[in-house]
Amino acid sequence: MEKFMSENFLLSTETAQKLYRDFACDMPIIDYHCHICPEDIAKDIHYENMTQVWLGGDHYKWRQMRANGIDEYYITGNAPDREKFQKWAETLPLLIGNPLYHWSHMELKKYFGYEGVLNPNTAEEVWNLCNEKLKTMSVRDMILQSHVKTICTTDDPADSLIWHEEIAHSDFPVTVLPAWRPDRLLHIEQEGFASYIQKLALAAQIEIENFSDFKKAVLSRMDFFDRHGCKVSDHSLSYIMYVPYEPEEIHLIFRDALQGNPLSEEQIQKYQTACLEFLAQEYEKRHWVMQLHFGVMRDNNKKQWKCLGADTGFDSIGDSISISQLSAFLNHLAENDTLPKTILYSLNPSDNAVIDSLMGCFQDGTPLGRIQHGAAWWFNDSRQGITEHLSSLANLGVLGNFIGMLTDSRSFLSYTRHDYFRRILCDFISRLVENGEYPQDYDALGPIVRNICYENAKQYFHF
Repeated sequence: MEKFMSENFLLSTETAQKLYRDFACDMPIIDYHCHICPEDIAKDIHYENMTQVWLGGDHYKWRQMRANGIDEYYITGNAPDREKFQKWAETLPLLIGNPLYHWSHMELKKYFGYEGVLNPNTAEEVWNLCNEKLKTMSVRDMILQSHVKTICTTDDPADSLIWHEEIAHSDFPVTVLPAWRPDRLLHIEQEGFASYIQKLALAAQIEIENFSDFKKAVLSRMDFFDRHGCKVSDHSLSYIMYVPYEPEEIHLIFRDALQGNPLSEEQIQKYQTACLEFLAQEYEKRHWVMQLHFGVMRDNNKKQWKCLGADTGFDSIGDSISISQLSAFLNHLAENDTLPKTILYSLNPSDNAVIDSLMGCFQDGTPLGRIQHGAAWWFNDSRQGITEHLSSLANLGVLGNFIGMLTDSRSFLSYTRHDYFRRILCDFISRLVENGEYPQDYDALGPIVRNICYENAKQYFHF
């Protein structure tokens, strides 16, 4: 029986252990999509205790604490930090088979040197040990200890990017770049759209009275992001829509939205189609990568959403995508030579084969493939979810050209998820070798592992 969290954790064969040890474990990290705060990096903040660094904003943990019967007072309420930590320590031992159990102990081991097991009885020991180490550990220390080379944050088009500028002019050796997240530009149906457009106008210093003005303002902000090193965009949508439209319609729809007039579902979809097409065309001109996240149902519990807001643990996997609309959208861009490098992520794992078969229709000889199937994310970044993603990509695509893992996290301790992924990757590949499905040729296997862990992302994004 393997010891808990041993050096061979998740590496079930000697081949897996060699692949991980020789080709994966020491590779640098490119975190090309995350939600960490650039201001925290610029200010190089120190956390006072483990509750702040571990439980603050981590809705993954919040969901499981609620499922364990923990009162909201100890989750997002005003309970003392020590008591919140205790409640997490009471929940963690019950999470057998959950990646949070693995991630939590990997983080304790990597950043704090704790090789025991966190439970209610050890909580005081872990609390004191970690808090003492946090006194001399800043967020930059965490990043450097993780061997991170490049970070792409998630930033609104109206953001000043002042913290990115401060980081760029500091002596911090890690490249921290903004990533363009224009969700508020597309969600014309949401309350506050008109007021946000005024915020965008102020940032661009362009008066926005119609859709043409809107596009000018967006282009101005994209140029601004480009000057700050932006190379990637990101979109969060329930699904990728494609509804044909006439240009005159979009001008009228945009005008109605600014005036606060109600819009039909068809009008919303036509506007979103036109806006996403316009953005994709500009991404291609700038050689930016377009990331599309979809398959999500957000804010299911409206009562809790009203109390706590978005991103507090009430989202879930959504319906399977409309493959016909996604295909039509990609095809329209391809026909007009405006299809940028694109990464497709679905939160619904039943879409794996759909994505892998569809993206093969739009590859064009671009190194590594113009279209990528993004890493298993959110509810899928478990051992099973990652393995299913790798298996589908291997079956239907070119696994060796995959651009690898990202954290998609708000925590500076989440870089262990790259190690988690790398172990699963090496084990997955080793099983193909052990089954006689691929030769045990480390001259071929080594580059595949290294490339997926680091080199492919570096080349794909031109970092």
